[in-house]
Amino acid sequence: MPRNPYLDVLRLPGAATFSAAGFFARLPMSMVGISTVLMVQALYGSYATAGRVSAVLVVAQAVVAPQIARLVDRAGQRRVMVPMLVTTTAGLLGLAVAAVLGAPEWVLWVLAAVGGASQGSYGSMSRARWSHAVPEAGRLHTAYAWESALDELVFVVGPVLATLLATGVTSWAGLAVAVGVGGAGAAWFLSQRRTEPPVRSGSSPVPTAELAGQPAAVAPPTGSAIRMPGMPLLALVFVGMGVMFGSSDVATVAFAEEQGAKGQAGLVLGCFALGSMLAGLGYGARHWLSPLSRRFAITACALAVGVTLFLLVENLLVLAAVMFVAGIGIAPTLINGNALVQALVAPHQLTEGLTWVGTSLGVGVSVGSWLAGVRIDAAGSHAGFFVTMAGGWACAVLALVALPVLSKKRAYAAADV
Repeated sequence: MPRNPYLDVLRLPGAATFSAAGFFARLPMSMVGISTVLMVQALYGSYATAGRVSAVLVVAQAVVAPQIARLVDRAGQRRVMVPMLVTTTAGLLGLAVAAVLGAPEWVLWVLAAVGGASQGSYGSMSRARWSHAVPEAGRLHTAYAWESALDELVFVVGPVLATLLATGVTSWAGLAVAVGVGGAGAAWFLSQRRTEPPVRSGSSPVPTAELAGQPAAVAPPTGSAIRMPGMPLLALVFVGMGVMFGSSDVATVAFAEEQGAKGQAGLVLGCFALGSMLAGLGYGARHWLSPLSRRFAITACALAVGVTLFLLVENLLVLAAVMFVAGIGIAPTLINGNALVQALVAPHQLTEGLTWVGTSLGVGVSVGSWLAGVRIDAAGSHAGFFVTMAGGWACAVLALVALPVLSKKRAYAAADV
Protein backbone atom coordinates (compact mmCIF):
# COMPACT_ATOMS: atom_id res chain seq x y z
CA MET A 1 0.00 0.00 0.00
CA PRO A 2 1.38 3.46 -0.83
CA ARG A 3 2.63 5.78 1.85
CA ASN A 4 -0.45 8.00 1.51
CA PRO A 5 -3.34 5.82 0.34
CA TYR A 6 -5.70 8.79 0.03
CA LEU A 7 -3.48 10.55 -2.52
CA ASP A 8 -3.25 7.27 -4.39
CA VAL A 9 -6.99 7.03 -4.98
CA LEU A 10 -7.51 10.76 -5.52
CA ARG A 11 -4.96 10.69 -8.36
CA LEU A 12 -7.22 8.44 -10.40
CA PRO A 13 -8.60 10.29 -13.48
CA GLY A 14 -11.47 12.54 -12.46
CA ALA A 15 -11.63 11.23 -8.90
CA ALA A 16 -10.65 14.40 -7.04
CA THR A 17 -13.08 16.47 -9.11
CA PHE A 18 -16.19 14.32 -8.64
CA SER A 19 -15.35 13.85 -4.97
CA ALA A 20 -15.04 17.61 -4.44
CA ALA A 21 -18.33 18.24 -6.27
CA GLY A 22 -19.99 15.50 -4.22
CA PHE A 23 -18.85 17.25 -1.03
CA PHE A 24 -20.67 20.48 -1.92
CA ALA A 25 -23.66 18.57 -3.31
CA ARG A 26 -24.28 16.89 0.04
CA LEU A 27 -23.62 19.91 2.23
CA PRO A 28 -27.43 20.34 2.55
CA MET A 29 -27.68 17.01 4.38
CA SER A 30 -26.05 18.63 7.43
CA MET A 31 -27.65 22.07 6.99
CA VAL A 32 -31.25 21.54 5.93
CA GLY A 33 -32.35 19.73 9.10
CA ILE A 34 -30.88 22.10 11.66
CA SER A 35 -31.69 25.13 9.47
CA THR A 36 -35.32 24.04 9.37
CA VAL A 37 -35.40 23.51 13.14
CA LEU A 38 -33.82 26.90 13.82
CA MET A 39 -36.02 28.71 11.29
CA VAL A 40 -39.33 27.20 12.39
CA GLN A 41 -38.51 27.47 16.11
CA ALA A 42 -37.59 31.15 15.72
CA LEU A 43 -40.68 31.99 13.65
CA TYR A 44 -43.24 29.73 15.37
CA GLY A 45 -41.78 29.50 18.90
CA SER A 46 -41.94 25.71 19.34
CA TYR A 47 -39.29 23.00 19.20
CA ALA A 48 -42.04 20.40 18.77
CA THR A 49 -43.37 22.19 15.66
CA ALA A 50 -39.85 22.56 14.33
CA GLY A 51 -39.18 18.87 14.94
CA ARG A 52 -42.37 17.85 13.14
CA VAL A 53 -41.60 19.92 10.03
CA SER A 54 -38.04 18.60 9.95
CA ALA A 55 -39.34 15.06 10.43
CA VAL A 56 -41.71 15.37 7.46
CA LEU A 57 -38.83 16.50 5.27
CA VAL A 58 -36.57 13.64 6.28
CA VAL A 59 -39.28 10.96 6.17
CA ALA A 60 -40.25 12.07 2.65
CA GLN A 61 -36.63 11.72 1.62
CA ALA A 62 -36.37 8.32 3.30
CA VAL A 63 -39.44 6.97 1.52
CA VAL A 64 -38.66 8.27 -1.97
CA ALA A 65 -34.84 8.37 -2.15
CA PRO A 66 -34.40 4.57 -2.56
CA GLN A 67 -36.81 4.65 -5.48
CA ILE A 68 -34.85 7.54 -7.02
CA ALA A 69 -31.65 5.55 -6.48
CA ARG A 70 -33.19 2.56 -8.21
CA LEU A 71 -33.96 4.77 -11.20
CA VAL A 72 -30.38 6.06 -11.08
CA ASP A 73 -29.06 2.49 -11.24
CA ARG A 74 -31.31 1.80 -14.22
CA ALA A 75 -31.12 5.08 -16.18
CA GLY A 76 -27.99 6.91 -15.00
CA GLN A 77 -27.20 9.65 -12.50
CA ARG A 78 -27.53 12.75 -14.68
CA ARG A 79 -30.69 11.70 -16.48
CA VAL A 80 -32.59 11.14 -13.22
CA MET A 81 -31.09 13.76 -10.92
CA VAL A 82 -31.28 16.94 -13.04
CA PRO A 83 -35.11 17.22 -12.80
CA MET A 84 -34.95 16.13 -9.15
CA LEU A 85 -32.52 18.96 -8.41
CA VAL A 86 -34.94 21.53 -9.84
CA THR A 87 -37.77 20.13 -7.72
CA THR A 88 -35.69 20.12 -4.54
CA THR A 89 -34.68 23.73 -5.03
CA ALA A 90 -38.29 24.83 -5.55
CA GLY A 91 -39.55 22.88 -2.52
CA LEU A 92 -36.95 24.10 -0.03
CA LEU A 93 -37.07 27.73 -1.14
CA GLY A 94 -40.87 27.53 -0.95
CA LEU A 95 -40.55 26.20 2.61
CA ALA A 96 -38.45 29.20 3.61
CA VAL A 97 -40.91 31.67 2.05
CA ALA A 98 -43.94 29.99 3.63
CA ALA A 99 -42.34 29.99 7.08
CA VAL A 100 -41.43 33.68 6.85
CA LEU A 101 -45.01 34.49 5.82
CA GLY A 102 -46.36 32.54 8.81
CA ALA A 103 -48.21 29.91 6.77
CA PRO A 104 -50.18 27.16 8.58
CA GLU A 105 -48.08 24.20 9.67
CA TRP A 106 -49.66 21.89 7.11
CA VAL A 107 -48.34 24.13 4.32
CA LEU A 108 -44.84 23.74 5.73
CA TRP A 109 -45.38 19.98 5.75
CA VAL A 110 -46.31 19.93 2.05
CA LEU A 111 -43.32 21.99 0.99
CA ALA A 112 -40.99 20.04 3.27
CA ALA A 113 -42.28 16.82 1.71
CA VAL A 114 -41.61 18.13 -1.81
CA GLY A 115 -38.12 19.31 -0.90
CA GLY A 116 -37.28 16.08 0.91
CA ALA A 117 -38.81 13.59 -1.52
CA SER A 118 -36.86 14.94 -4.48
CA GLN A 119 -33.43 14.88 -2.84
CA GLY A 120 -31.07 12.25 -4.12
CA SER A 121 -28.22 10.74 -2.16
CA TYR A 122 -25.09 12.31 -3.61
CA GLY A 123 -22.95 10.46 -1.08
CA SER A 124 -24.28 7.18 -2.47
CA MET A 125 -23.73 8.31 -6.04
CA SER A 126 -20.19 9.40 -5.26
CA ARG A 127 -19.46 6.01 -3.67
CA ALA A 128 -20.94 4.31 -6.74
CA ARG A 129 -18.45 6.25 -8.86
CA TRP A 130 -15.62 5.05 -6.63
CA SER A 131 -16.85 1.46 -6.92
CA HIS A 132 -16.71 1.80 -10.70
CA ALA A 133 -13.28 3.48 -10.70
CA VAL A 134 -11.47 1.33 -8.11
CA PRO A 135 -11.45 -2.45 -8.67
CA GLU A 136 -9.17 -3.38 -5.74
CA ALA A 137 -10.80 -4.05 -2.36
CA GLY A 138 -8.05 -2.37 -0.31
CA ARG A 139 -8.10 0.85 -2.34
CA LEU A 140 -11.90 0.87 -2.34
CA HIS A 141 -11.81 0.68 1.47
CA THR A 142 -9.63 3.80 1.43
CA ALA A 143 -11.94 5.55 -1.05
CA TYR A 144 -14.99 4.78 1.11
CA ALA A 145 -13.10 6.04 4.16
CA TRP A 146 -12.31 9.25 2.29
CA GLU A 147 -15.99 9.71 1.46
CA SER A 148 -16.95 9.08 5.09
CA ALA A 149 -14.40 11.69 6.15
CA LEU A 150 -16.02 14.13 3.71
CA ASP A 151 -19.40 13.25 5.21
CA GLU A 152 -18.06 14.21 8.60
CA LEU A 153 -16.44 17.38 7.26
CA VAL A 154 -19.88 18.27 5.93
CA PHE A 155 -21.17 17.85 9.47
CA VAL A 156 -18.32 19.95 10.86
CA VAL A 157 -18.96 22.86 8.49
CA GLY A 158 -22.71 22.56 7.94
CA PRO A 159 -24.17 22.94 11.45
CA VAL A 160 -21.76 25.75 12.32
CA LEU A 161 -22.59 27.64 9.14
CA ALA A 162 -26.33 27.01 9.48
CA THR A 163 -26.41 28.16 13.11
CA LEU A 164 -24.34 31.27 12.46
CA LEU A 165 -26.55 32.25 9.54
CA ALA A 166 -29.85 31.52 11.30
CA THR A 167 -28.92 33.26 14.55
CA GLY A 168 -26.62 36.00 13.24
CA VAL A 169 -28.19 36.97 9.91
CA THR A 170 -31.83 35.92 9.68
CA SER A 171 -33.86 32.83 10.55
CA TRP A 172 -34.10 31.57 6.95
CA ALA A 173 -30.54 32.31 5.83
CA GLY A 174 -29.18 28.85 6.69
CA LEU A 175 -31.76 27.10 4.55
CA ALA A 176 -31.23 29.49 1.64
CA VAL A 177 -27.45 29.03 1.66
CA ALA A 178 -27.84 25.24 1.89
CA VAL A 179 -30.06 25.26 -1.20
CA GLY A 180 -27.71 27.55 -3.14
CA VAL A 181 -24.41 25.83 -2.33
CA GLY A 182 -25.85 22.33 -2.51
CA GLY A 183 -27.54 23.05 -5.83
CA ALA A 184 -24.34 24.40 -7.36
CA GLY A 185 -22.39 21.38 -6.11
CA ALA A 186 -24.99 18.97 -7.45
CA ALA A 187 -24.95 20.65 -10.87
CA TRP A 188 -21.13 20.41 -10.93
CA PHE A 189 -21.26 16.73 -9.91
CA LEU A 190 -23.86 15.79 -12.52
CA SER A 191 -21.96 17.61 -15.27
CA GLN A 192 -19.04 15.17 -14.93
CA ARG A 193 -20.10 12.48 -17.38
CA ARG A 194 -16.69 10.79 -17.74
CA THR A 195 -16.74 9.32 -14.21
CA GLU A 196 -20.44 8.46 -14.13
CA PRO A 197 -20.80 4.68 -13.72
CA PRO A 198 -22.44 2.89 -16.64
CA VAL A 199 -25.95 1.59 -16.30
CA ARG A 200 -25.81 -2.11 -15.44
CA SER A 201 -28.98 -4.16 -15.81
CA GLY A 202 -29.88 -7.03 -13.53
CA SER A 203 -29.15 -9.47 -16.33
CA SER A 204 -25.66 -8.12 -16.96
CA PRO A 205 -22.86 -10.57 -16.24
CA VAL A 206 -20.97 -10.05 -13.01
CA PRO A 207 -17.32 -9.10 -13.61
CA THR A 208 -14.83 -11.82 -12.79
CA ALA A 209 -12.96 -9.61 -10.33
CA GLU A 210 -16.12 -9.22 -8.28
CA LEU A 211 -16.42 -12.98 -7.92
CA ALA A 212 -12.84 -13.62 -6.87
CA GLY A 213 -12.75 -15.95 -3.89
CA GLN A 214 -16.53 -16.31 -3.87
CA PRO A 215 -18.72 -19.42 -4.24
CA ALA A 216 -20.19 -20.38 -7.58
CA ALA A 217 -22.15 -17.51 -9.06
CA VAL A 218 -25.87 -17.28 -8.62
CA ALA A 219 -28.28 -15.39 -10.85
CA PRO A 220 -28.21 -11.68 -10.06
CA PRO A 221 -31.36 -10.60 -8.17
CA THR A 222 -33.93 -8.41 -9.89
CA GLY A 223 -35.90 -7.12 -6.87
CA SER A 224 -35.22 -4.28 -4.49
CA ALA A 225 -31.88 -4.13 -2.70
CA ILE A 226 -33.63 -3.90 0.68
CA ARG A 227 -34.89 -7.46 0.19
CA MET A 228 -31.40 -8.92 0.07
CA PRO A 229 -30.45 -11.03 3.14
CA GLY A 230 -28.95 -8.83 5.85
CA MET A 231 -30.06 -5.52 4.37
CA PRO A 232 -33.19 -5.04 6.55
CA LEU A 233 -31.17 -5.58 9.73
CA LEU A 234 -28.40 -3.30 8.49
CA ALA A 235 -30.99 -0.62 7.73
CA LEU A 236 -32.37 -0.90 11.27
CA VAL A 237 -28.89 -0.33 12.69
CA PHE A 238 -28.70 2.87 10.68
CA VAL A 239 -32.12 3.93 11.98
CA GLY A 240 -30.71 3.68 15.51
CA MET A 241 -27.73 5.79 14.49
CA GLY A 242 -30.06 8.34 12.97
CA VAL A 243 -32.08 8.63 16.18
CA MET A 244 -28.83 9.45 17.92
CA PHE A 245 -27.87 12.12 15.36
CA GLY A 246 -31.29 13.79 15.11
CA SER A 247 -31.87 13.98 18.85
CA SER A 248 -28.37 15.27 19.58
CA ASP A 249 -28.86 18.14 17.09
CA VAL A 250 -32.09 19.34 18.69
CA ALA A 251 -30.90 18.72 22.26
CA THR A 252 -27.66 20.62 21.64
CA VAL A 253 -29.52 23.66 20.29
CA ALA A 254 -31.88 23.57 23.29
CA PHE A 255 -29.02 23.11 25.78
CA ALA A 256 -27.09 26.02 24.28
CA GLU A 257 -30.20 28.18 24.53
CA GLU A 258 -30.62 27.20 28.19
CA GLN A 259 -27.02 28.24 28.74
CA GLY A 260 -27.67 31.61 27.10
CA ALA A 261 -25.43 30.86 24.11
CA LYS A 262 -27.70 29.54 21.34
CA GLY A 263 -25.28 30.80 18.70
CA GLN A 264 -22.62 28.37 19.97
CA ALA A 265 -24.71 25.29 19.18
CA GLY A 266 -23.21 24.89 15.71
CA LEU A 267 -19.65 24.94 17.08
CA VAL A 268 -20.53 22.26 19.61
CA LEU A 269 -22.15 20.09 16.93
CA GLY A 270 -19.02 20.60 14.86
CA CYS A 271 -16.99 18.93 17.64
CA PHE A 272 -19.14 15.82 17.23
CA ALA A 273 -18.33 15.65 13.53
CA LEU A 274 -14.68 16.64 14.00
CA GLY A 275 -14.02 13.65 16.27
CA SER A 276 -15.70 11.43 13.71
CA MET A 277 -13.77 12.87 10.76
CA LEU A 278 -10.37 12.39 12.41
CA ALA A 279 -11.25 8.85 13.45
CA GLY A 280 -12.47 8.06 9.95
CA LEU A 281 -9.27 9.28 8.30
CA GLY A 282 -7.16 7.18 10.66
CA TYR A 283 -9.37 4.13 10.24
CA GLY A 284 -9.41 4.34 6.46
CA ALA A 285 -5.64 4.69 6.13
CA ARG A 286 -5.18 1.16 7.45
CA HIS A 287 -6.02 -2.06 5.63
CA TRP A 288 -7.85 -4.27 8.11
CA LEU A 289 -7.69 -8.07 8.04
CA SER A 290 -10.45 -8.88 10.55
CA PRO A 291 -13.95 -9.65 9.21
CA LEU A 292 -15.89 -6.58 8.19
CA SER A 293 -19.07 -7.61 10.01
CA ARG A 294 -17.16 -8.03 13.28
CA ARG A 295 -15.57 -4.61 12.93
CA PHE A 296 -19.01 -3.12 12.29
CA ALA A 297 -20.37 -4.59 15.53
CA ILE A 298 -17.33 -3.44 17.53
CA THR A 299 -17.49 0.15 16.30
CA ALA A 300 -21.26 0.28 16.89
CA CYS A 301 -20.69 -0.78 20.51
CA ALA A 302 -17.94 1.83 20.88
CA LEU A 303 -20.39 4.42 19.61
CA ALA A 304 -22.93 3.40 22.26
CA VAL A 305 -20.33 3.70 25.02
CA GLY A 306 -19.39 7.16 23.74
CA VAL A 307 -22.92 8.61 23.79
CA THR A 308 -23.37 7.37 27.36
CA LEU A 309 -20.98 10.18 28.32
CA PHE A 310 -23.86 12.62 27.78
CA LEU A 311 -24.78 11.82 31.38
CA LEU A 312 -21.80 13.97 32.40
CA VAL A 313 -22.86 17.14 30.54
CA GLU A 314 -23.16 20.24 32.76
CA ASN A 315 -22.01 23.11 30.51
CA LEU A 316 -21.15 23.80 26.87
CA LEU A 317 -17.44 23.10 27.30
CA VAL A 318 -18.10 19.66 28.75
CA LEU A 319 -20.71 19.02 26.05
CA ALA A 320 -18.18 19.89 23.31
CA ALA A 321 -15.60 17.51 24.84
CA VAL A 322 -18.15 14.71 25.20
CA MET A 323 -19.32 15.16 21.63
CA PHE A 324 -15.76 15.01 20.31
CA VAL A 325 -15.08 11.75 22.18
CA ALA A 326 -18.45 10.23 21.27
CA GLY A 327 -17.93 11.20 17.64
CA ILE A 328 -14.84 8.98 17.36
CA GLY A 329 -17.06 5.94 16.84
CA ILE A 330 -19.22 7.45 14.09
CA ALA A 331 -17.11 7.40 10.92
CA PRO A 332 -15.65 3.89 11.42
CA THR A 333 -19.19 2.57 11.90
CA LEU A 334 -20.40 4.37 8.78
CA ILE A 335 -17.40 3.17 6.75
CA ASN A 336 -18.01 -0.43 7.76
CA GLY A 337 -21.76 -0.14 7.20
CA ASN A 338 -21.37 1.24 3.67
CA ALA A 339 -18.81 -1.43 2.86
CA LEU A 340 -21.23 -4.10 4.11
CA VAL A 341 -23.79 -2.87 1.58
CA GLN A 342 -21.39 -3.73 -1.22
CA ALA A 343 -20.95 -7.19 0.30
CA LEU A 344 -24.70 -7.78 0.56
CA VAL A 345 -26.19 -6.49 -2.71
CA ALA A 346 -25.56 -7.19 -6.37
CA PRO A 347 -23.42 -4.71 -8.37
CA HIS A 348 -26.42 -3.33 -10.28
CA GLN A 349 -28.14 -2.57 -6.94
CA LEU A 350 -25.27 -0.65 -5.36
CA THR A 351 -26.62 2.92 -5.55
CA GLU A 352 -30.01 1.74 -4.29
CA GLY A 353 -28.42 -0.27 -1.47
CA LEU A 354 -26.26 2.63 -0.32
CA THR A 355 -29.28 4.92 -0.48
CA TRP A 356 -31.36 2.54 1.65
CA VAL A 357 -28.90 2.75 4.53
CA GLY A 358 -28.54 6.49 4.02
CA THR A 359 -32.29 7.05 4.11
CA SER A 360 -32.63 4.68 7.06
CA LEU A 361 -30.23 7.02 8.80
CA GLY A 362 -32.55 9.84 7.73
CA VAL A 363 -35.62 8.08 9.17
CA GLY A 364 -33.78 7.77 12.45
CA VAL A 365 -32.82 11.45 12.31
CA SER A 366 -36.46 12.46 11.86
CA VAL A 367 -37.65 10.17 14.66
CA GLY A 368 -34.86 11.39 16.92
CA SER A 369 -35.62 15.06 16.14
CA TRP A 370 -39.30 14.57 16.87
CA LEU A 371 -38.80 12.56 20.08
CA ALA A 372 -36.17 14.98 21.34
CA GLY A 373 -38.39 17.96 20.55
CA VAL A 374 -41.29 16.46 22.49
CA ARG A 375 -39.11 15.54 25.46
CA ILE A 376 -37.33 18.92 25.49
CA ASP A 377 -40.61 20.84 25.47
CA ALA A 378 -41.73 18.69 28.42
CA ALA A 379 -38.57 18.36 30.52
CA GLY A 380 -35.66 20.38 29.11
CA SER A 381 -32.58 19.64 27.03
CA HIS A 382 -31.22 16.78 29.17
CA ALA A 383 -34.35 14.77 28.32
CA GLY A 384 -33.32 15.13 24.68
CA PHE A 385 -29.88 13.70 25.43
CA PHE A 386 -31.52 10.61 26.92
CA VAL A 387 -33.10 10.03 23.50
CA THR A 388 -29.57 10.28 22.03
CA MET A 389 -28.27 7.63 24.42
CA ALA A 390 -31.21 5.33 23.66
CA GLY A 391 -30.49 5.61 19.94
CA GLY A 392 -26.82 4.78 20.43
CA TRP A 393 -27.51 1.67 22.46
CA ALA A 394 -30.24 0.53 20.05
CA CYS A 395 -27.65 0.80 17.27
CA ALA A 396 -25.21 -1.41 19.21
CA VAL A 397 -27.78 -4.06 20.15
CA LEU A 398 -29.10 -4.28 16.59
CA ALA A 399 -25.56 -4.60 15.19
CA LEU A 400 -24.88 -7.54 17.52
CA VAL A 401 -28.18 -9.18 16.60
CA ALA A 402 -27.42 -8.75 12.89
CA LEU A 403 -23.85 -10.09 13.14
CA PRO A 404 -24.57 -13.73 12.08
CA VAL A 405 -26.48 -12.59 8.96
CA LEU A 406 -24.02 -9.86 8.03
CA SER A 407 -21.15 -12.35 8.17
CA LYS A 408 -22.47 -14.27 5.15
CA LYS A 409 -21.40 -13.43 1.58
CA ARG A 410 -23.04 -14.01 -1.75
CA ALA A 411 -21.45 -14.82 -5.09
CA TYR A 412 -22.70 -11.68 -6.82
CA ALA A 413 -21.32 -9.36 -4.10
CA ALA A 414 -17.99 -7.56 -4.07
CA ALA A 415 -15.23 -8.92 -1.88
CA ASP A 416 -14.94 -7.85 1.73
CA VAL A 417 -13.01 -4.66 2.30
